[in-house]
Amino acid sequence: MFFNSLLLALREIRRNLLRSALTMLGIIIGVAAVIVMVTLGDGATLQVTRQIESLGTNLLMIRMGQRMGPGSSANAPPFKLEDVVALQREIPAIRAIAPSAAQGMTAIVGSRNWSTSVTGTDNRFFTVRNWVLAEGRLFTDSELRAGRAVCVIGATVRRELFGDQDPLGTRIRLKQIACEVIGLLEGKGQSAMGADQDDLILMPLRTFQRRIAGNQDVTLIQLSVHEGVALERARADIERLMRERRHVHPSDLDNFSVRDMQEIATMLTGTTQILTALLSAVAAVSLLVGGIGIMNIMLVSVTERTREIGIRLAIGALEREVLMQFLVEAVVLSSLGGLLGILLALVASVGLTQLLRVPYVFNGAIVLTAFGFSAMVGILFGYFPARRAAQLDPIEALRHE
Repeated sequence: MFFNSLLLALREIRRNLLRSALTMLGIIIGVAAVIVMVTLGDGATLQVTRQIESLGTNLLMIRMGQRMGPGSSANAPPFKLEDVVALQREIPAIRAIAPSAAQGMTAIVGSRNWSTSVTGTDNRFFTVRNWVLAEGRLFTDSELRAGRAVCVIGATVRRELFGDQDPLGTRIRLKQIACEVIGLLEGKGQSAMGADQDDLILMPLRTFQRRIAGNQDVTLIQLSVHEGVALERARADIERLMRERRHVHPSDLDNFSVRDMQEIATMLTGTTQILTALLSAVAAVSLLVGGIGIMNIMLVSVTERTREIGIRLAIGALEREVLMQFLVEAVVLSSLGGLLGILLALVASVGLTQLLRVPYVFNGAIVLTAFGFSAMVGILFGYFPARRAAQLDPIEALRHE
């Protein structure tokens, strides 16, 4: 009986091909939209995770002040190099620690100029942040001690100031100083926050303090802990030591903040997952609209085929057979729409991930779920028209014009 109902459904769909295609359009769009939204969301989540990992292994950042409130950075005292020495000495969990201070400046080479971030630090910065040199070398001990005007530049600075030229050995003017380019960093691209990680110039911390900042302040301390060490425990030890060194009263809030990359990664991935769920829910509404379209067309089909139904019932067809015929037709329409929606979604997902520059992540579970939901829509919205057809009075149906 099911096989015969399937053949009748396919014949009816082929007879009204344009109407069937328009009926399936709502299901196609709904299925495709849900799959595309989830695929893009999964790609964005994976990209955020990779970008957080690229910042450094087990990375912790100590900043001045809190993000808001009375302990904000505007009212907090800066760090000193002695704080870095104390952290390295007192916290055995620390693998590497790098002090830094940064300032936005305009870099000039010949007739070109570019607004970028200039950071003073030392060679430990490259270990903590997992930076790799593409060309050139790091700072020497004598350059760090003497505060020589040398610098390592990111890929964006190289592109904007030098184009295709080799920058090694040339000089970049920063205010009143000209620093020699000794190294080029490999590109990392955008950070999880959307900032360009390659738009920076690194120089010895002492050079930055003496010739640019005009003070001995350290505004940021970045450190990485040994593998296997619990970040929460290391973070608690750091907070305790920093409170002691900065003479924070037990009843007062910290005038500094310690953030770890895992916390930031959890926050960002949670945000992308929530947005993906919301967008997918909005896209799923298209499936309901498509289901209503199927119900409407099936009701029209029942009206058009009333005499056919009456003849079938008059010659002995059972109500359940008529019910099965129209229900199968509705499910075939929605299932075909689901399959076409999946094909459309796969093509659109590949194209959009390349356009948005996020990884393509195939999610088989959402593909099966979307297809199953489309078939369920056919059952739910096709049952009422099918039941109406099955309950027609054969005599009244035969009289229908």
